[in-house]
Amino acid sequence: MASVCFYFQVHQPFRLRRYSVFDSDPFYFDNVSNREICLKVADKCYRPATLKILDLVRRHEGRFRVAYSISGVALEQLELWAPDVIELFQELAATGACEFIAETSHHSLTFLYARNEFDQQVALQEQKIRELFSVEPTVFRNTELIYSDELAAHIARMGRHKAIICEGVDSFLGDRSPNFIYVPPRFEGQPDSMSQRPVKLLLKNYKLSDDIAFRFSNQGWSEWPLTAEKFAGWVNQINGDGYVCNLFMDYETLGEHQWAETGIFDFLDALPASIYDDNPGQNDFLTPTQCLQSYEPVGEYKVPRYTSWADSERDLSAWLGNSMQDNAAAELYKLELPVKEHHEAGDEYILEDWRKLTTSDHLYYMCTKYWSDGDVHKYFSPYDSPYDAYINFMNVLDNIRSRVGR
Repeated sequence: MASVCFYFQVHQPFRLRRYSVFDSDPFYFDNVSNREICLKVADKCYRPATLKILDLVRRHEGRFRVAYSISGVALEQLELWAPDVIELFQELAATGACEFIAETSHHSLTFLYARNEFDQQVALQEQKIRELFSVEPTVFRNTELIYSDELAAHIARMGRHKAIICEGVDSFLGDRSPNFIYVPPRFEGQPDSMSQRPVKLLLKNYKLSDDIAFRFSNQGWSEWPLTAEKFAGWVNQINGDGYVCNLFMDYETLGEHQWAETGIFDFLDALPASIYDDNPGQNDFLTPTQCLQSYEPVGEYKVPRYTSWADSERDLSAWLGNSMQDNAAAELYKLELPVKEHHEAGDEYILEDWRKLTTSDHLYYMCTKYWSDGDVHKYFSPYDSPYDAYINFMNVLDNIRSRVGR
């Protein structure tokens, strides 16, 4: 049996307005552009994709299942400018065929710099998911699937999550398959039995995920055009070499990165029936929690350094790969305690302003990669150059610093 686990990340940052050294007001975010982008992506992806998935769940009587991690900053924008999309997610939640995943509320790198703030952002996100969807997240994913053994130990100590979603990195898997459930290395206080470990790991099958997310519309790809029947055949080949096919990707794959004209929605529409028909009675769709209930872990997945799902390196270099990014991150997190003290002293908005600056996209815009992954970074950046992104961010940070000083 091969169980397909579809997980989508939904995220939109609050982008900064152009903020010069001569600006002194505390209004940092370009909400004209943020609204325009939110509405555009809602039109191209969030509405049609969620309506399609709702239709698939109902058409297949709840056997088609999905999972979402929706950042708090994305939820805030949808509540402001596209509340009907929230209602569609609520409708999907009511079917019982959809799981919501925990993450940091501000899609941040806080685990690397500020563990208490990390815990607070995870709690804020879980509270928001409870309020909107009346469910309790029990599976965790860190921002951009950033993961290491250290994160696994921390999540285990938090005691609220049964599993972590992360990247299946070849150098740590060796000759093993990502299509099994694994556990982190045992640490003090944990049982020896893998089935009794408090946290399990669901590893992204990056090849099959990227076939949809990145290669689907590439007419130079040897497998183009990708049909649902062909993809179902690849999934069926997992039988005998695993139990789960973890397809993890940005939700914007559906309609935004892969436009409707590419046939991506037709592909999605036909996929469930093709999965079922390719090996009748054997293949299915499960949520992450259902995967844990259905299959036992088969081994330890040791990740001594940080990995992510970004770029060809699958490391942190998309956000912390040059001196501008390192300096911006260091200066940002130096302000954590002063900002919180100033907030408690009466500045109502400063903490939320600072937290929106922790959103990882601001560092991503400063990336100077211009080889295999450079075009991806340029596509997502609202700036003319990484240097412009750095200067603009540091100008805003200087204003935060002056507010704290006052």
